[in-house]
Amino acid sequence: MSPSDAPRKPGLLPDTGPGPGHREVRPGTAVVRLETTHDRRGVLDGAWWPRSRDIAAELPALVSALTEHIGPVTRVGLDAGAWQQLPTRMVIDDRVVHLDSFPVGDGTVLITRGDQDHFSLLVIPPDAAPEAAHAAMAAAVRTDDARPAEQILIDTGATPAPAEPASGSAPGPADEAPR
Repeated sequence: MSPSDAPRKPGLLPDTGPGPGHREVRPGTAVVRLETTHDRRGVLDGAWWPRSRDIAAELPALVSALTEHIGPVTRVGLDAGAWQQLPTRMVIDDRVVHLDSFPVGDGTVLITRGDQDHFSLLVIPPDAAPEAAHAAMAAAVRTDDARPAEQILIDTGATPAPAEPASGSAPGPADEAPR
């Protein structure tokens, strides 16, 4: 069987490095570090770049692709504020997947296999530029990168940094205390 005849792993990006032979990163792509490590220096196990904030449209492809590689997914933990209309469960590939939503706002999704195995994935915003998404995905699978998800997104330009007040500016009338 030639390499072009080999079965493709849907939605997974096996190598995020530059150069020939690497697949293009585009919305709908997920990358997961599947090898185990003896220490847990890296915070994340991978990244996912959904096409939209519609969980019913996006999650089935992710769960199907992950199931091929890690086994059945039983739960998915999501940031409630990042998705439209979160159900409490979905049937994906004839299996019930429970969805837990939390108001965490941390740019991650937590995948549970079985009862205890957890995989934490960085969620790339759907409107991120391809170069920024690629850089964020590469950072998310590095075992030596301990930055939190939000910081990876800011550092790679996948999301803008929060606005900071200008330092050293003179106080204006709104800043003065009432007399």
